[in-house]
Amino acid sequence: MLTYLADYEQYFGPLRLFQYLTLRMVMAAATALFIGFVVAPPLFRALRRLKAAQSLRTSAEVGKLADLHAKKKDTPTMGGLMIFIAVSVSSLLWARPGIYLWTAMLVYAGLTFIGFMDDYLKVTKRNSKGLSSRWKLAGQAVLTFAALALLLGSSDTHYLMSQFWTPFYKYPLIAQMPLWFIVIFFFLVMAGSSNAINLTDGVDGLAIGCTVSAALAFGIMAYAAGNVIISDYLLISYVPGAGELAVVSAALMGGSLAFLWFNAHPAEVFMGDTGSLALGGLIGTIAFIIHQPLTLIIVGGIFVMEAGSVILQVGSFKLRGKRIFRMAPLHHHFELLGWHESKVVIRFWILSLIFAIAGLSTLKMR
Repeated sequence: MLTYLADYEQYFGPLRLFQYLTLRMVMAAATALFIGFVVAPPLFRALRRLKAAQSLRTSAEVGKLADLHAKKKDTPTMGGLMIFIAVSVSSLLWARPGIYLWTAMLVYAGLTFIGFMDDYLKVTKRNSKGLSSRWKLAGQAVLTFAALALLLGSSDTHYLMSQFWTPFYKYPLIAQMPLWFIVIFFFLVMAGSSNAINLTDGVDGLAIGCTVSAALAFGIMAYAAGNVIISDYLLISYVPGAGELAVVSAALMGGSLAFLWFNAHPAEVFMGDTGSLALGGLIGTIAFIIHQPLTLIIVGGIFVMEAGSVILQVGSFKLRGKRIFRMAPLHHHFELLGWHESKVVIRFWILSLIFAIAGLSTLKMR
């Protein structure tokens, strides 16, 4: 919205600064951070007043872990609303309106709603079940069709969004994906990322801290993809207008840092599915649009490890009747090994930063 001020630079020269992407990225991050700190106190007070605390699993369900997390029982959830407000307002203020911005915001808003309904059911029914997996997947499927209708329905973006790019290769692996493949692939990227971050959100500060690293990495990638000179130098796909997603990524980083302030151990609030489902879907959508969906596996290495641990645990138990880990997702395994919650989080943050750097390095390895 504020980018339109650049049109009036003839009346006031400094207004031309609003056209520069780097400035808008910095301002988007700062604005989201500021909005987060302003919105958080009254919102979290309201959540506590409404007793919007998520019911924790019992000892019969998770054994010793229930004792480790017993002090969290009155901590309010749905804190993802704060992140949503901060990121959405900041993005709409500083990003230039376009199809990529609207697609990212559509997915983000839709998944925030699905996550909110899940948290609402958990709070009102006083159990940890919430919205069934079937309804979550159905909602993600609807968002897949809606997002692709925007991306493929425009002649300006249809051809670009039909290309399939991979890391380490300087040409599209598939120049024109068939429609059925695009639908399945986008759903796997968006829903997979959404559910992976959701699984990672199990201890104070873990998911949101790793989200900061991922947002930083994809902000840089989106900036490169939207710049014809840089994309040509790096031999990556040039996606005109994708630079605006760098503004969204910067806003995401600012909003996540604001939330981390309150979510650091001991957490004053949890993001809930309201936050985790939506953050993952937003990152997955950005990765798809800038042709870096497979790089997401590297950048989001922690999320992949967490989701992979659940798949391996369930598969092993069903096939062999034995568990690989003491408990899945992986962070709970280390908790039950005796690692303090803060040690688990900080070590996973370090790994997340390493994965982000590794993902960025693929831009030059072509």
